[in-house]
Amino acid sequence: MVATLGRLTCGGLEIRDSQPPDSRPLGDAGRSLTVVSSAHRGILYPARLPTFARLPPPEKVASLVRWFWIPQWRIAPGRTSRQQVIAFPACNLVVGPDAVELVGATTRRSYRDLTGTGWAVGALLRPAAVPSFISDPEQIRDTSRTVELPDLHTRVADAMRAPADQPADESGRLARTVDVFAGWLAETMEPPGPEALLANELAELVDTDPLVLRVEDIADRLHVSTRTVQRLARRYVGLPPSTMIRRRRLQEAAQLLRTEPGTDLAALAAQLGYADQAHLATEFRTVLGFTPSAYRRAATSS
Repeated sequence: MVATLGRLTCGGLEIRDSQPPDSRPLGDAGRSLTVVSSAHRGILYPARLPTFARLPPPEKVASLVRWFWIPQWRIAPGRTSRQQVIAFPACNLVVGPDAVELVGATTRRSYRDLTGTGWAVGALLRPAAVPSFISDPEQIRDTSRTVELPDLHTRVADAMRAPADQPADESGRLARTVDVFAGWLAETMEPPGPEALLANELAELVDTDPLVLRVEDIADRLHVSTRTVQRLARRYVGLPPSTMIRRRRLQEAAQLLRTEPGTDLAALAAQLGYADQAHLATEFRTVLGFTPSAYRRAATSS
């Protein structure tokens, strides 16, 4: 499956190319990886990233966007770079050179083959922002759709194509692009209501609390029924809450295998709340298409 532009989501990128793309690291590249940090989870092969920046949202859209992400690439003629993604359980609004796409939450690994030169500017949407773009996010699960937002496209594309004031000011150009994107969102979208903010709390809880292993755990923390949890997740994310929990655990498992390759698989399964090592291996094969051991070998060699 060749994924759409939006599949360059922050969940992770893998470059598979005999010669790496001509790029220089931005954003996260100079930071050390923190075990199970949500800022880095899901990046399967960090050393193979193209030029990639992840920027926090301005305060005015903090309830709508978790972060902005900007990949840029320049691939040698005749070559292809493949990015494989284990994305966060969320929707993304993605501006590219030719279109704007709304990308749904995913249930499996996806990839896109890059050629030539290009860029994308994406916003990892918080659940509260999703109904402004689609009434039922389940409709775009594992896929995407083009959305007609010409003003947003023009603003972001102009900002990305504008030269940096100085060669060393690339980070400033990207920050200004994020400000343009955030400004459009702030102008266009209504402040989220109580239910939408509760959906934000749900997603934040699932993503940040390793003790949340069941839908009942979410309901207890939010003081609502399990039925309410399920309804919020489907309406504002497009995935069942159980799938959101499993995605966090799988991302954590992959990161720990990459950053601590000596980790015992049975101990890892127990630490992350899997019933046993076999359940961990099944989750890897189902979503990623390979075993934990195979991923550990590939991540170590890369």
